[in-house]
Amino acid sequence: MRDADPRVVLGLHRSRHERRLLTGALDLGVTSIDTSTNYLGFHSHEVLARTAGDLLPNFRLSTKVGYFPALGRSEHSLDPQRLYGAVEQAARDLGREPDVVFLHNPEHSLHEGAAHNREALAQACAVLEKATSHGLCGAWGIASWNPSPLQSLIDTTTPRPSVFMARVGLLVGIRTLDAADAVTAAWGLNHSMVWGMSPFGGNVNAPVWDRIDPRVFLRGGAGLSQVQAAFRAAYELPKVGGVAVGTDNPAHLGDLIGALAGVVDERAIQEYRNLLRDRLRGQPA
Repeated sequence: MRDADPRVVLGLHRSRHERRLLTGALDLGVTSIDTSTNYLGFHSHEVLARTAGDLLPNFRLSTKVGYFPALGRSEHSLDPQRLYGAVEQAARDLGREPDVVFLHNPEHSLHEGAAHNREALAQACAVLEKATSHGLCGAWGIASWNPSPLQSLIDTTTPRPSVFMARVGLLVGIRTLDAADAVTAAWGLNHSMVWGMSPFGGNVNAPVWDRIDPRVFLRGGAGLSQVQAAFRAAYELPKVGGVAVGTDNPAHLGDLIGALAGVVDERAIQEYRNLLRDRLRGQPA
């Protein structure tokens, strides 16, 4: 088994939750997995416990709450009682307390005025803080697909998460990149407390990866594939300490771990962000 590398998190979004994937991850030294209450049609936790319950103690396990089943669909809620109940249910279904529970996409329920949204976010954070203090999870965090609505709602009264997760990579727009940085700064988090997700925009086989060469963002990246270079660059867009990446193929996971040997050209990354910002400014209002 390789030495564990905490910078890679195996994400189970769209995963079939097969046991061989988890054993393959452990063999590669990947000891963090990330799921959610709503993954696998709201059955992720039960399937994990049934197919790999004996393996789960070997992982740092994170999950998310915020989505709930409702008449054949899902609905989002920041109701404190529902969130607390979801954390309790997650621990029961998994057969163990998660190491981290994320508040999942809180922006989906922030549609009122600023004062109402600020209070709703603070209460949701407070109930996850309470669940942590009651031993239902090891820590709590925020996972946000679009952090832009959050940056103006955080003040000194908003409970501080231990981890913040946001989209990363070359396909993320500058507004989202800047918003993620703003939220990170507002909560006083360092980069090791920030995780990335969806480094390939949801599809590693998308045509865009055949049209660009992300190796320009690395120093001496000729030994890496374009996919590997894109994955390595994702750790800098925005800067994060870990990235959750989904796959059902342990070999693909191994390729991505190999990408971590790449050295990022920070100047090229900054120039790229500047280009994104210049392009946004040039768009008509």
